Amino acid sequence: MAANGKPDPATARNETTVERKSARELVVTGTFDAPAHIVFKAWTTPALLQRWWAPKSYGISFVACEADVRTGGTYRFVFSHPSSPEPMEFVGRYIEVTPNARLVWTNEEAGPDGAVTTVTFEERGGKTQVVMHDLYPSEEALDAAIASGSTGGFGESFEQLDGVLAADAETPR
Repeated sequence: MAANGKPDPATARNETTVERKSARELVVTGTFDAPAHIVFKAWTTPALLQRWWAPKSYGISFVACEADVRTGGTYRFVFSHPSSPEPMEFVGRYIEVTPNARLVWTNEEAGPDGAVTTVTFEERGGKTQVVMHDLYPSEEALDAAIASGSTGGFGESFEQLDGVLAADAETPR
C-alpha cells in the first residue's frame, strides 16, 4: 500500500472474479499486466501451461501436457495427486482458435456432454483482460463441479499465471 492509502501498482496483484452467471454458466475474469499475444501464448504453450494451470495448494502435479492448439486440434492434460492411485486425465478438442483473441474447447473427460470453455483475451493499454466462460450441459453438472471443488482454484491459477507472466517479462529475450 502506498503512503496515500491507495494500492501500490508495483505490489498490487490483479484481482480475479469467479461468478455463477446462470444455472449452467460459470465466468472467471482476470486482468494481466502483459499484452494479449503474451497471455495467449501462456494459454497455448504446453511448457507454460504446466507452470500455472494447476493450483499449487491443491497438491496436484501436472504430469503431461499435450496441446495441438488449432481449430480441430486436441489437448490432453494429465495430473497426479497423492490421494489418487491413478493419474487424472482431461481431454478435449479445440472448436475455435483465434490467435491472441479467443479459444473455445470441449471438456470430454466425462464423455461428449462435458462443459464447453470459451476464453477471450482483450488488450487495453498493455494489459489483457481474460474472461473464461464455462457452459455446462445442465445445472446439475455445474452443481457437481462446484461441489467437487474443481472450480475453486481459478483465483490461485490466475495468480500463478500472473507470476509466470511477470517472471517471463523480467527474463532477457
